[in-house]
Amino acid sequence: MTSTTTRPTLPATPEPPAATPPRRRRHWWNSKEAIAGYIFIGPMVLLFAVFRIWPAIYGIVLAFGDYSLRRTYTFIGLDHFIELFQDAIFWDALKVTVIFAAIQMPLAMIVSLGMAQLCNRALRGMGIYRSIFFLPTVTSSVLIALVFMWIFSGSGPINALLEMFGLEGVGWLTDRFWVLPTLAILSVWSSFGYNMLILLAGMLAIPTEYYEAASLDGASGWAKFWHITLPNLKPALFFVLIIETIKSLQTFDSIFVMTGGGPARGSYTLTFMIYDQGFGYFNFGYASAAGVVLLIITLALSLIQRKIVGKND
Repeated sequence: MTSTTTRPTLPATPEPPAATPPRRRRHWWNSKEAIAGYIFIGPMVLLFAVFRIWPAIYGIVLAFGDYSLRRTYTFIGLDHFIELFQDAIFWDALKVTVIFAAIQMPLAMIVSLGMAQLCNRALRGMGIYRSIFFLPTVTSSVLIALVFMWIFSGSGPINALLEMFGLEGVGWLTDRFWVLPTLAILSVWSSFGYNMLILLAGMLAIPTEYYEAASLDGASGWAKFWHITLPNLKPALFFVLIIETIKSLQTFDSIFVMTGGGPARGSYTLTFMIYDQGFGYFNFGYASAAGVVLLIITLALSLIQRKIVGKND
């Protein structure tokens, strides 16, 4: 009797993977989409370089030289900066700028956040309200300044309202104490629509599940705002804070129209001093040195805010 034994079959040896052909590196000039993108953004980059980058570089060069309409450029090093730091008008202008920013910036943040919270509701006609609130942003700043000049004039509606309640009228634009708060109100009114849209977009991006879970836990409206809305709104708040910082330090047009730097230099900011030295006395180098100082202050404040507010974003 013959016995037959079956040998276990060995698994088939897997075939080595076929060698993939080396992937060809695609350069930007090989992609039609990339070329189309560069063509579309090219004009904007060119305009930005011509009207933003080049004037900034040219202004820094002027700050280190002596130049006016009657003289050619002569390099003088740090002379303009030494003269600037010994100028009492510069320190007064810097003080006025800091006070104006200290009033305008917090006020703008509070008003913008409050309006965004009000508009973050599912009410009928809310789209119309949001459009109306955005109107000051697209209105000419000079036109807004002229209207506010009438509103805050001695015989304007604000003083008339005060007199109705038996109060004495205030020299909003002629009193050194009141002129900066008045200009800050105008600045906030003209910019809160744009800030509101930024903050509102941030609020709408917060998942509704967070609020539903908080409601189940019995959280109040203020608790939801403090523990859910504000932490999730941090990137948008940081962006608005940077925008308002730059704006408060560089406000010029409304001051030029409404007060001309007065009364008694009460609204004579650094930007007004730069304009005065550059286009009033044609000291372009000295004006550029003041502009460089303002640029350094703006960058320093932005970096500090980035360190404090937006370090985790």
